[in-house]
Amino acid sequence: MTILVTGATGNVGRQVVEQLTKRGADVRALVRDPAKANFPTGVSVVQGDLLDVDSLRTAFDGVSTLFLLNAVVPDEFTQALVALNVARDAGIERIVYLSVIHSDVYVNVPHFAGKFGVERMLQQMGFNATILRPAYFMDNDVTIKDVVFQHGVYPMPIGSKGLAMIDARDIGEIAALELIRRESSATPLPTEVINLVGPDTLTSTDVSGIWSDVLGRSIAYGGDDPAAFERNLRNFMPAWMAYDMRLMSERFVSDGMRPESGDVERLTALLGRPLRSYRAFASELALVA
Repeated sequence: MTILVTGATGNVGRQVVEQLTKRGADVRALVRDPAKANFPTGVSVVQGDLLDVDSLRTAFDGVSTLFLLNAVVPDEFTQALVALNVARDAGIERIVYLSVIHSDVYVNVPHFAGKFGVERMLQQMGFNATILRPAYFMDNDVTIKDVVFQHGVYPMPIGSKGLAMIDARDIGEIAALELIRRESSATPLPTEVINLVGPDTLTSTDVSGIWSDVLGRSIAYGGDDPAAFERNLRNFMPAWMAYDMRLMSERFVSDGMRPESGDVERLTALLGRPLRSYRAFASELALVA
């Protein structure tokens, strides 16, 4: 049977596709732009998006298991509901959904609240799903590497409570393992929620210290200033998204993004190896800078 991956050309989706094909799965990818679909041999590609019902019907035909990933967009919740309804019509019973950690805590942050709504709809619609709740993506920091390297400042307002940062490659591999576990089961498995976290819970002091060690010079922390963060983001993203990111960073500062007891051990056992560390991520990024 076929596993469908949505968001397949993004940072996480591409990792999911790669990990599934390594394990011999029959993979189909839903993509907006086939020109970006540089996937391993054997992956079938369907052009479309989560608001194009006709393309969804085509993509979902013959699919047994769905990986549902939504981008952060204004109509994220609508996209997910359309996809879930079409999936139900297609007889798909097995789903892995990429949500976000603390979706039920950061309730004032639009894209967190939207993902929590999707979690509720999965339950209310009777789906059997693995709900993956990742913490802060280490890979987000690729976008600010020039500030770190050229200006000696780590600018993300992450605060002192601590974030359990995770590498997108680990997210992709865990998602693939869950998809195959559900796909391989003789009957649909019960719903399960898994927090996706990295091996360390890092504060602003920790992260600036790691960068200082990796680069061999002092890297300062830019400070807990979500308002300034929003102003900077508005230079290259829509105002609504910059504000969404500000609200998220305010919760980083006030609440942190910490794992629950046993999360790291559970993921380590699932992967059969240690989780990738932020120090390793920073070292890799420094090598290609």
